[in-house]
Amino acid sequence: MLATLISTAVNVTGQAVGHEERAPLIAEPWVIGVVMFAIFVALMFTTMAFKSLGRRHEPVEEHADPHRQHPNKHDRGQGH
Repeated sequence: MLATLISTAVNVTGQAVGHEERAPLIAEPWVIGVVMFAIFVALMFTTMAFKSLGRRHEPVEEHADPHRQHPNKHDRGQGH
């Protein structure tokens, strides 16, 4: 019975798709692809420009304060 329901649903959706009109696009598909590619390349270059910000200064050691409301879980036992 389940196989009959599944095959009926597949047949109905297959017939319905053939009669639908496609939504209008704002440009040709290749233009949309080129614009999307250009946006992603710009985002990649922006990411690459800011990748060294984390290595600009030496890391500062955080002191282990046992009185903090939410203590740092990564203090390696120094706050106990």
